[in-house]
Amino acid sequence: MENTQNQSLSKSQITIMAIAAGVCVANIYYNQPVLKDIAKSLNTTEANVGLISVLAQAGYGFGLFFITPLGDKFNRKKLILGLQGLLIFALLGMVFLDSRIAIFAMSLIIGICSVAAQVILPMAASLEKNNRAKTISFIFSGILIGILAARVFAGTIAEWFGWHYVYAISAVMVFATALMVHFSLPDVKQEFTGNYISLLQSALQQIKRFSVLRRSTLLGALIFGAFCSFWTTLTFHLSGSPFNFGSDTIGLFGILAIAGALLAPYFGKMVDGGNAAKSQLYTTGMLLFSVILLNILPHSVWAIIVAVLLLDVGVQATQLINIATIYTLDEKANSRINTIYMTSYFIGGAVGTFVGVQCWKFGGWNLVTWQLILWSALAFAVAFYSYRNKP
Repeated sequence: MENTQNQSLSKSQITIMAIAAGVCVANIYYNQPVLKDIAKSLNTTEANVGLISVLAQAGYGFGLFFITPLGDKFNRKKLILGLQGLLIFALLGMVFLDSRIAIFAMSLIIGICSVAAQVILPMAASLEKNNRAKTISFIFSGILIGILAARVFAGTIAEWFGWHYVYAISAVMVFATALMVHFSLPDVKQEFTGNYISLLQSALQQIKRFSVLRRSTLLGALIFGAFCSFWTTLTFHLSGSPFNFGSDTIGLFGILAIAGALLAPYFGKMVDGGNAAKSQLYTTGMLLFSVILLNILPHSVWAIIVAVLLLDVGVQATQLINIATIYTLDEKANSRINTIYMTSYFIGGAVGTFVGVQCWKFGGWNLVTWQLILWSALAFAVAFYSYRNKP
């Protein structure tokens, strides 16, 4: 396909990019509603398989830092297709391998290769010249829906067919989107001409260049740490007394999270009006209120429902504001800027998942909610500092 760097993306291309990104990133989260099922099939405890979520998140963080910067140097379309091919291999490994170590290894590879979603996003930002903010918002919404729908999909499929089918069906979906990417997206030559080491060094230099990126990175890590800690441990909380919900019922809570993702872009619009810092006060405040509610009313289904809505709106809206802000810093370094932000974001998620699992192991839901309050209070403090020190 011809070089289309100076043209705008078509609606069908934008839709394909949103679907492909959502399908890829969803693979990191399929494990969360089915950890109990995986533990049962491996004859081990939930705490011992909690490492699956940690490895998927850590793998994604590793891939973000060491692979996604290549989008500023190599053909992004070929990079996306290569990652999708390896992702299919790892998903099939989850289907056919039955040892805990093998599943841990496949989870790590799934995390690494799912960064194809984060190659797609800066690719769209560099190709779209006329409606960049609108296009990025649409594709990012695809990523959010992929993240959140993953829990509904995985919980339902695991309940009716078994958890192995979750990964088998995902392999088919990734293959289908790879075909769409191959036949629909353009090949574009990238501008960075240095070697791989200088590329990574340049990515790190973006931290020094932009104070906005530093604050956004810290805030992103904190909110996603809370997000992942909550969703991983919620599975354990809802599957035990007094709820005793099955995987399909637990997965339905993801529908509430999808509703939150659809509401999040409302706050993102405030960026264009110069109200990003003020908006982040609202969104992080919603996050803090939601986790306090979980602490006060730990056994109320209605309190959990309200908290899920507020938490997901708060986290996803804050993330959308951060993304919209950092893509205004330097168009030529979009992949490297995205690398710094998203690497820190998902490392925060991995740490949050690990801390959440350990808190559940040693202190149950009560300790989990207290550490969620700590994550959220720190995020609100960063947002408040940004508001007080905005240019």
